[in-house]
Amino acid sequence: MFKKILAILILPIFILSCGKEVKKIEKSSFLFGTYISITIYDENEKLANKAIDEAFKEIARIDNKFNSKVKGSLIDKLNSGEEKEIILDEEGVYLFENLKRVYDLSHGKYDITIGPLLDLWDFGNKEKRELPTLEEIEKAKKNTGFSNLILDGNRLYFSKKGIEIDTGSFLKGYAVEKAKETMRGLGVKSAFISSISSIETINKKPDGQNWKIGIENPENSQELLGVVELDNKGMGVSGDYQTYIEIGGKRYHHILDKDTGYPVTDKKMVVVIGNNAFFSDMYSTAFFTMNIDEILNYADNNDLEVLIVDKDMKIYKNSKMNIKLK
Repeated sequence: MFKKILAILILPIFILSCGKEVKKIEKSSFLFGTYISITIYDENEKLANKAIDEAFKEIARIDNKFNSKVKGSLIDKLNSGEEKEIILDEEGVYLFENLKRVYDLSHGKYDITIGPLLDLWDFGNKEKRELPTLEEIEKAKKNTGFSNLILDGNRLYFSKKGIEIDTGSFLKGYAVEKAKETMRGLGVKSAFISSISSIETINKKPDGQNWKIGIENPENSQELLGVVELDNKGMGVSGDYQTYIEIGGKRYHHILDKDTGYPVTDKKMVVVIGNNAFFSDMYSTAFFTMNIDEILNYADNNDLEVLIVDKDMKIYKNSKMNIKLK
């Protein structure tokens, strides 16, 4: 998820409140392989700068602790075989219990053990390529399966060799959510966090306006599909245009169907807005693999806003989603 997918419609604002000027303080940092930006509106510039610095420390902590792509992280040690099992703290247990819940919700389609398939496709390699062979795909598929990832109390281990966890579909959303908690705990009352595909907000902007987010047209990065508004909500976006390779003039994206070993073909984009960026991030990927009617029904019953763009650019949204389409 390294391509730009959202146009953030934030304008500078300076307000006088009780004689004090509300200032916009903004910083960015390169974490999770992308630039994450944080914007705070506050009268206390010192507090705002401290809050942003602490939020980035929290994001970096999670990146170094759990990211499967970070050498020496807990998940890297398990994937590499350096550790045969890892002992999770309360935070780790929380993550993997909820990953299992979303795996069950998706009927096993959302599966973080697709690491061997992602390694085979190697979406980071943009050189001239050939498609993986059927034999290669079948071999990689044999080394996937959430049922081979065992959480026993606080012990996490694989029940067979060759299994590999990929944290790309959820960890950045979790880090953004924890950054929000950190800033809120320090007294921040108006803020915006963006890691492009995962977003969190603290309340509204100081002028009482919601945060306005432009959703990119998945077929044309120069156009907006529409604009959504956030007020103390988190958002996750998954799209077929975010990370991909081109082989033989055809584009192959990184959201894979674990049953076929190939990219999912019936959707172009899924946007999820909810109370928690961790879940919004997970849901956006899980929903990409699920039946559209089932997704919309689940969203209506679980306080989520969902927008789906199918392969033909037909737009679906549940009753709670409020988007101003262009």
